[in-house]
Amino acid sequence: MKAVIAIAATLMLAGCASNGVSSRPADCAKPGSEQELALNLADNMANEGRLYASLANLEGLPDNLVQVRLRKARVLRLMGRPEAGPLYESLLGTCLAADGEHGLGQLAAAKNDNAAAAIHLKRAVKMDPTDDKMRNDLGVVYLNQRQIPEARFEFMTAMELKQSDSLAALNMVTLLIYQDNWKAASELVTRTSLSPKQVAEAQSRAEKLKATAKKAVVSEGNRRTEVVDASSSAIK
Repeated sequence: MKAVIAIAATLMLAGCASNGVSSRPADCAKPGSEQELALNLADNMANEGRLYASLANLEGLPDNLVQVRLRKARVLRLMGRPEAGPLYESLLGTCLAADGEHGLGQLAAAKNDNAAAAIHLKRAVKMDPTDDKMRNDLGVVYLNQRQIPEARFEFMTAMELKQSDSLAALNMVTLLIYQDNWKAASELVTRTSLSPKQVAEAQSRAEKLKATAKKAVVSEGNRRTEVVDASSSAIK
């Protein structure tokens, strides 16, 4: 029986992608030109960290547009507001269902509920297998659960889907350091041009993962068994 081991919410949020709204095939009702401009402005403000201004711009747009609800959900999630959940749920069954599942997975991850996060993110990836952010976030959840081969698969997929984004590479370096595979980690850092600050962040996160793995225990009936430290496993 595999243990689902939760780690700190800050670690999960650091690993998960939080910026950007995925593009989708044109099966949604297209917003008007002025609405599109307002959506782009709200996106830019959110990416700059101006969440309240972004939300104010979105509040002037009709909620019957799924694109509006998706952006509102994202901003409210970044604010830590509970209204994000129902908005993501409202996207299920629409042309943005994958984004709805992704958002619900991110919310679950922020609560350290890796089991629920994995369910939502696996659904999202099944619906949209080429979205690098969804693959990355699923990889983070797998890493938190110490499912190392699965995490590696998702990070590698995300890295190849979008080579210009360093987030999946950063998470992959974290995994390699967690496995004490410093040679592979160093090669990846060089290949992806990660900064010393990013490498230090990856190392810090890997050490936290190791610490929680050593301390974690699993309840099986009335007995408690120490979890084997997964840091000795080899990456294949």
